Amino acid sequence: MKKRSTFSWVIQFAGRKRSYYIGSVLLAILGVALSFIPYLVIARIVGELISGNKDFSYYMMLVFIMGLCWVLRVVFHSISTSLSHVATFNVLGGIRTQLCRKLSTIPLGSVLDDNSGTYKNIIVERVDSMETTLAHIVPEFTANILLPAVMFIYIMVLDWRMGLANLISVVIGICFAAVMMAKSQGEFEVTLQKTKYLNDTAVEYINGIEVIKAFGKTGSSYEKFVLAAKEGADCFINWMRKCIWFQAGTFSFTPATFLGVLPVGLLLVRNNSLTAEEFITCVILSAGLISPLMIAFSYMDDIMKMKAIFGEVTEIIERDDMVRPEKLSKEPTGSDIALRNVRFSYKDKEILHGLNMDIKQGEVNAFVGPSGSGKSTIARLIDSLWDVDEGEITFGGVNIKELPLDYYTSQIAYVAQDNYLFDMSVMENIRLGKAGATDEEVINAAKACGCHEFILGLENGYYTVVGGAGGHLSGGERQRICIARAMLKNAPVVIMDEATAYTDPENEALVQESVAKLVSGKTLIVIAHRLSTIMDADKIFVINDGNIEAEGNHEQLLAQCPLYRKMWDAHSMSKDDDGVDSVIGSENRREAAHA
Repeated sequence: MKKRSTFSWVIQFAGRKRSYYIGSVLLAILGVALSFIPYLVIARIVGELISGNKDFSYYMMLVFIMGLCWVLRVVFHSISTSLSHVATFNVLGGIRTQLCRKLSTIPLGSVLDDNSGTYKNIIVERVDSMETTLAHIVPEFTANILLPAVMFIYIMVLDWRMGLANLISVVIGICFAAVMMAKSQGEFEVTLQKTKYLNDTAVEYINGIEVIKAFGKTGSSYEKFVLAAKEGADCFINWMRKCIWFQAGTFSFTPATFLGVLPVGLLLVRNNSLTAEEFITCVILSAGLISPLMIAFSYMDDIMKMKAIFGEVTEIIERDDMVRPEKLSKEPTGSDIALRNVRFSYKDKEILHGLNMDIKQGEVNAFVGPSGSGKSTIARLIDSLWDVDEGEITFGGVNIKELPLDYYTSQIAYVAQDNYLFDMSVMENIRLGKAGATDEEVINAAKACGCHEFILGLENGYYTVVGGAGGHLSGGERQRICIARAMLKNAPVVIMDEATAYTDPENEALVQESVAKLVSGKTLIVIAHRLSTIMDADKIFVINDGNIEAEGNHEQLLAQCPLYRKMWDAHSMSKDDDGVDSVIGSENRREAAHA
């Protein structure tokens, strides 16, 4: 498939504002025309003075024309730049919107391949750094290219020899530039890589500062950041050392058009093959011929940078989506979930090896097994965060790949051990479970899972801002708010991925009580590390190394599965076993399973 150009991406992201870029270019061209007129007027004035014209009013009229052209050029340039800024901010907004939308439609594994610092750097800093280039390159690059072109054509019309004389210094400058480009080959890519690594390291250092301080790793961790910062600076210094003298030669000789124009012009005037007025006109035009081009060429670094950033952006946008239909064509019957010959690999390593599993509607199902056995992977596949490599997962008898993604996600409430709270009010965090929910519905959901009292005890009640990642709340409080959010969603299937792993015993009992209310009458899938919390489950799946080693209830597995019995014995002997009851309690479980 042919790779799309940066320009085509810019036009796409500009959306309905793309016409603003067209208007910006047209106004820039008008500005170029107005910029060209004063040069001709000055040449006319000099010519009239040489010929002996002493009519002061005539010169004042010419000066007025020059002033008017200057004012109009500034007006057109300002409007042109304003239009390009409006279009550019739409481009940046379009890029960020599409990136965020893309992250929600590609498999989770594709997102996890890069750390969060990389995405933050691309979506925020890298995209923002394109603003100056995009907003100014359209009017200014256009004007600074067109104006010299018009001047050069006019000089060639006056006298082609004077036109070629203007190119003498340009040829010398191009020679210096060619050497400079050869020496800088690959250096730009190195600076991008080093800068990106520095940004990622900075984000990692800031995010992990608590752990760094707690374990006294300030020196070694800071050393990694310092090294990244040094390499980030050194790559630019090395690049400039290689190119500085040739860059100086380029910028010194290229605009020095008088090196060729003055001797050639004087020689032609002496030989009477060029009039003095034409010579003066060519000299005046030559003075403004190359400088605008140098300004235009100064944007080349920004253009290369923008192209590289668009490469990073489009690499994400062009990743393969999870393929789902837009409309529901076949209605699922009930909410039974079945896995048939499911295989899944992550980074070329197969994690699940042909799993077969049946999860019945209204039952409590538990996944247990050693760490890294694939429990959470199964849950994420069921929640359609990843796509299976082989086999199929069905919901109500329909392959989940045949269901629209928004429909299927509305059928599942996922409560993980590290559920995220956004830096906004408790009310808005719970409301994420159901778009457009009223305040009353939010409060009822909180009451239903036992959160209402503790929320009212917060500084501003439901309007208390929870801080970044819910940092103003305790772990148990964060988890209970996430459960309230899941309750508000009211999905027929609830997945609890070790939801009490990080809570203390007192909060765990409250969380378990909230869970019991959340799952009443629903299909529940529990991933648990404390076996006492799932001993009343209808069915327990023992997962080991990506395979289902055994399945059954607690008593059956104790009698038939050595791995489960070993895990139970270890759990029973653990000092951390605080005796918290089953994840929903036997009475509530029967009510949920048979409602």
